[in-house]
Amino acid sequence: MNKLLYLGLIFLVLLFSACSTRGQRVYSSQSYSPAKSYSSDRSHHSSQMDKKTYSHPTMRPYVIRGIRYYPTVVSVGDRFEGRASWYGPKFHGKHTSNGEIYNMYDMTAAHKTLPMNTIVKVTNKTNGKSIVVRINDRGPFVDNRIIDLSKTGASKIDMIAAGTAPVSLEILGFETKGKKKIPSKKELKQLPQKEIVSEFALQIASFSKIEGALKMQEMHDKTDGYRTIIKDVESDRGRLFKVWLKGFKSEEEARDYKAQGHFKNAFIVRED
Repeated sequence: MNKLLYLGLIFLVLLFSACSTRGQRVYSSQSYSPAKSYSSDRSHHSSQMDKKTYSHPTMRPYVIRGIRYYPTVVSVGDRFEGRASWYGPKFHGKHTSNGEIYNMYDMTAAHKTLPMNTIVKVTNKTNGKSIVVRINDRGPFVDNRIIDLSKTGASKIDMIAAGTAPVSLEILGFETKGKKKIPSKKELKQLPQKEIVSEFALQIASFSKIEGALKMQEMHDKTDGYRTIIKDVESDRGRLFKVWLKGFKSEEEARDYKAQGHFKNAFIVRED
């Protein structure tokens, strides 16, 4: 093979290699890093000791049968009402949503949105009987049901035969030490009284005059269940009135809502 033919072949290989990559785009993971903004207005800030970022996968929004669920945060003493059901042999020995093995004889339960390891008092409203269970699974995915009890839990409040029962729920505490048991009353008092995530919000607008911010706040307050606040801050450009949409329970929820495009140029902010 002569030198000219050899060089020609090399040129063709390089040409086709270039063509094969044309139009491709490489995305760095840094392109998706969330922007963060910290307001100088401390009036809305809570003590750093009362907050923590809850980034566990079980607190991320998830979709079941086309419905998106947003794991939420609660405090000791919060109460809820609904209808309870129970699940047993079909799921016994299988993994729960937090990675444990489901044991229908343990005092556990499934809930759509409560943090994992939340300790809940469940009272059967038809007979007044109560139990204490630990949340370690997700469900029940039926509109009119609030909690899915283990077989033993359901048996203790006499709802096995009926299958379901009207109940009230009371948040007693949060087991965060990784122990697969129900803490005693003394232990519960020593555990965190709140399960709180850092507050995420969307900044939807910024104004140099309060009138514009007030109008924006009034227009979008209670949008999709979220609330608006105005942040009065000093910046290099002078005084600014920032309008934030708040009420997101996690960064993932705020990202998901932002992606829906309701507010042009909105970005995620977080309070420390």
